[in-house]
Amino acid sequence: MLRLAKPEVVVSRCLGFESCRYNAQMIPNKFVEKLEKFVNYRTVCPEYDIGLGVPRAPIRMVFRSNETRLVQPLTGVDVTERLLEFTESFFAGLERVDGFILKSASPTCGIKDVKVYPGEGKVASSGRDSGFFGGTVLERYCGLPIEDEGRLSNFTIREHFLTILFTVTRFRDLSINLTRKGLVDFQSDNKLLFMSYNQNEMRIMGRIIGKMDSRGIEEVYSDYSSHFYKMMSTPPKHTSHINVLMHGLGYFSNYISSSEKRFFLETLERYRDGKIPLSVPLYILRSYIVAFDSEYLARQTFFQPYPAELIEITDSGKGRSGK
Repeated sequence: MLRLAKPEVVVSRCLGFESCRYNAQMIPNKFVEKLEKFVNYRTVCPEYDIGLGVPRAPIRMVFRSNETRLVQPLTGVDVTERLLEFTESFFAGLERVDGFILKSASPTCGIKDVKVYPGEGKVASSGRDSGFFGGTVLERYCGLPIEDEGRLSNFTIREHFLTILFTVTRFRDLSINLTRKGLVDFQSDNKLLFMSYNQNEMRIMGRIIGKMDSRGIEEVYSDYSSHFYKMMSTPPKHTSHINVLMHGLGYFSNYISSSEKRFFLETLERYRDGKIPLSVPLYILRSYIVAFDSEYLARQTFFQPYPAELIEITDSGKGRSGK
């Protein structure tokens, strides 16, 4: 299989790195801990990093005067400007990043479902939004994998996150030493993966590569890049994965027994019903790739888009949705 580059990931510091939450606690996360071996982490805790201290009075998002502010109700202190200045400074110093894992429901780091209140007193929340830091991440890095630790307990969301994370990292590495051959190989090695995400974008990218000799390499990369990130931003439907898996099975139809084929098709049905993750049928096809020495399929990232050690068949029970 292909070499897997090491992603640069920004992660909320409270997820197992430091006791920096408002109540002086941290929340260890098994997935974050397991991923650490394969990525370079940069931790962040906006509330602590702007000097609020530990422990501290909680802050909340408050909608007033037609805008949302970040307020500490107990003290009445408004930290909106301090947080915005920190956020700008943090991203200005961020040379490389391939993905984000942020704390769910946090008024700073949350990427969705953060409670917004109509006032600072004892009132019920009136809506939900992204946190101040998390919202900026979504705006600036919409082409990158961005998740919170809660959503990553769902195996479909987790697989999509890992697939994008390692794919965009390989693409970023390609840009460091950009060559025409590198672009050709990248398109070729990811053909089945791209097919599972968006066949239309895959074909457009293929045409860009096919006609690149008449253009400058930087112009080609920029054009190709826009379609690449657009394609990877939307999780593929499980039916698209099934189509590609059947396509892969076709390479071995003359070599495997009828019982082996039946077992694989039954496995696909279990995947279709949401009972097992994509990694299970992928692993079966990978065994055929090894057994029958398929050099072409061995280079396809679709069959191992991220390190096999990160495959985890646990699930939150929230279903297949990656929304």
